[in-house]
Amino acid sequence: MVSQEKQEKDFIGKVKNNPWMLATIVLGIITLVLVAFFMPKSTLVGNVISDKEAGDKLLSYINTIADSPVDLVSTSDVGNLYEVKVSYQGQTMPLYITKDGKYWTSVVQTFTSAQQPAEQPAAVPKTDKPVVEAFVFSYCPYGLQFEKALLPVYKILKNKADIRIVFIGAMHGQYEETESLRQICIQKLYSKDKLFDYLEKFMGETKIGDCNGDETCSQPYVDAILAQLSIDKAKVTSCMSTDGKTLYQQDQARAQQLGISGSPGFVVNGVQVSVARSPSAVKDAICSAFNTAPSECSQTVSAEQASPSFGYAASSSASAASCG
Repeated sequence: MVSQEKQEKDFIGKVKNNPWMLATIVLGIITLVLVAFFMPKSTLVGNVISDKEAGDKLLSYINTIADSPVDLVSTSDVGNLYEVKVSYQGQTMPLYITKDGKYWTSVVQTFTSAQQPAEQPAAVPKTDKPVVEAFVFSYCPYGLQFEKALLPVYKILKNKADIRIVFIGAMHGQYEETESLRQICIQKLYSKDKLFDYLEKFMGETKIGDCNGDETCSQPYVDAILAQLSIDKAKVTSCMSTDGKTLYQQDQARAQQLGISGSPGFVVNGVQVSVARSPSAVKDAICSAFNTAPSECSQTVSAEQASPSFGYAASSSASAASCG
């Protein structure tokens, strides 16, 4: 079960990365609270519409204020409200509407009882060589953000901890699966070091991001990176249709085993961990999982939040947003 604290962080991240929500969320919450507590119950339930009608009505309205298309994913009855899940810029998020279709909001929080404290995160067991897994969609802007935070930590701890990238699928399109297979095969044919060398250049190439998934556009930039790193494109391409497929399926199975469906996911010694997306926070999380922390853990890395998507510009604020 996801803790309320994590739900709040996830929601805040979504709000920061979805400008159309900022203009309506405060009014929506205030309105729904006033409706729930001060209007007669009969006013809310006297003209109940179906969840489908409510979903269509809300979607129609949201598309008048959103800066890009919003699609309906599902609707469901959640008691006093209908939950309407929508897809916006590759992310799925829940909205809520009263059963008469008159009022909506983008967040509903439960009260935490003093007798029922909020769920506490599981403790990460300590080991001599922690196993660190970063679960990502290869083109997810927030997966890239986490990988950028992980990169300098990998460089100092690669011989002390087992640090892995795990590819959980392709939510953005076939081009994302192609890139995941490419990265898997670079590691298989060369080394994990070579994969992180490739990632460093791949994540820094803003022109790849500008291609918006068009492989005809992005391929020349990818080819240039492969050439710079002396990676044989033909060998990698061959691997992508054979061993790469098997390893990709194994990665997906690992994500399913742990119940991870969003990018990024961060797991240390088999336990999911929530940290800020800065090298310092990632390093501290890993170093706390050693039985005896190595001297490398005393090295200083940046405490600055990595930026989402491609490029290495500093991020202006923290983010807990994810893809999936």
